[in-house]
Amino acid sequence: MQITVVNHPLIREKMTRLRSEKTGSPMFRQLLDQIAQLELFEVTKDFPVREVPVKTPLATTTGYALDISSITVVPILRAGLGFLDAVLDLIPEANAGHIGLYRDEKTLKPIEYYCKMPGDKDAQVIVIDPMLATGGSGAAAITMLKEKGFHNIRFMCLVAAPEGVEVLNKEHPEVKIYAAALDDHLNEHGYIVPGLGDAGDRVFGTVVK
Repeated sequence: MQITVVNHPLIREKMTRLRSEKTGSPMFRQLLDQIAQLELFEVTKDFPVREVPVKTPLATTTGYALDISSITVVPILRAGLGFLDAVLDLIPEANAGHIGLYRDEKTLKPIEYYCKMPGDKDAQVIVIDPMLATGGSGAAAITMLKEKGFHNIRFMCLVAAPEGVEVLNKEHPEVKIYAAALDDHLNEHGYIVPGLGDAGDRVFGTVVK
């Protein structure tokens, strides 16, 4: 199973609070932002850099710039939007594409309703979605990106299920997967257990318990 779980103490502590059913939407969004930024350090740590000169008030020294064409962040709507601001806060020069998919409640298969991407096909693409459950939406989004000519793709999620990781590994074996937690299994409704419920509902407050 190819997946990198970012097992940082701060992430583990924040994930505990994020999972709690007592955590309301405002705190959920704040914790999600914090975890996403901590996780992003691992997601981007192998981005190449080149040396550049920089003049400080005292001398000229060697600095570094990212040696890549560009960065494109692609949230899978709608829950992926909960990751977007946190990523753009750390990488403000990144572009943002959007992929709209929803899951058929009977078949659990993803259905596309929107896709709009920036033009740089050589960009380093980070697909973001809080939950990697069945893997259907993630795999479909990556397939859509490949069909449009994108090839430098990695997948960043909050919580993954083994079933979803297996699907992405099988359909897109070259795509690196990053998660803050790898949970136990999917239930009969396709939800991650123990999980944290529906991430989109908890981000946007569309379900009140």
